[in-house]
Amino acid sequence: MKNPSHEFPKRAESVRSRLVLVQDSISDCPYIDGEPARMPLYFPTQPRYSEDIDALLAAGFRRSSQFLYHTACPKCDACQPTRVKAEEFELSKSFRRVLKRAERELSWTWQQPRVDAERVRLYNEHRDTRGLTDGREISAQDYETFLITSCWPTFELEIRYQGELVGISIMDVGEHSISAVYTHFDPAMSKFSLGTFAVLQQIQWARENHRTWVYLGLYVEQNRHLNYKSRFTPQERLIDGHWRRFME
Repeated sequence: MKNPSHEFPKRAESVRSRLVLVQDSISDCPYIDGEPARMPLYFPTQPRYSEDIDALLAAGFRRSSQFLYHTACPKCDACQPTRVKAEEFELSKSFRRVLKRAERELSWTWQQPRVDAERVRLYNEHRDTRGLTDGREISAQDYETFLITSCWPTFELEIRYQGELVGISIMDVGEHSISAVYTHFDPAMSKFSLGTFAVLQQIQWARENHRTWVYLGLYVEQNRHLNYKSRFTPQERLIDGHWRRFME
C-alpha cells in the first residue's frame, strides 16, 4: 500500500489549483547521507494569498526563495514538519537563561530583509563552520535569491553585540501562522545560543502579533542540525498526514 505522505498533501488540496509544479525528481537527500529524496517543487501563482500560506504550512510545505516544496521521499519518512502553538509554549530554565543573557548584552530588531556584505560574510562563516558547504562561498546575489526573494511576506530578525552583526533570522508570516525559514549567526558567539534565541524571539513575535502557530521547519532525528527542535515543547509533528503532539 502506498504511503499517503508520498502524494500531494491532502491538507493543501484547496490550494493545489494555485500551484504550478516545476520539478519533481529523485535526488540525494540533503539531511541523511546515502538516502534518496523527493521534494516536489512548486511555484505559487498567488504568492501573497494569506489563507493559502496557513493551509500550505499546515500541510507540511516549506519555502525556498520564490518556490514551495514538501517531502515525498520513496523510502523514508524521517522528515517531520514541526510546529509550536505560541500560547502553549513553555519556557524552560535554560531558555530563560538564554533570554536573560541576551537582554544584558544583545540588541535586536525586526525589519524588512536586506542584503549587504556584512550579512553575506556572516552567512558564509556560519555555513563553513558547521560543515554545510561544498567549499564555495555564496555571493550577494546568491544570498538575495535564497533568503530575500520570497513569494510570501517575510521579516528579518537582526541581532547585534556591541554594534557588530552576530545573527540573522528569516521568518515568513501568514494570517494565523509564522514560519522559521533560516537562521545564521557568528560561530564565535556560541555563548549566546543564537539559534535558540532566534526561535524564542519568533515565538514571542507570534504571541505579540496574534499568530497561533510557529512552524519550525523539518525535524529529523538523525540530523544534528535539525533535531534540536525537539527542545521546544509542547510541539506537534506532521506524521502520515496527521499532527501528533509531543511533550518531550
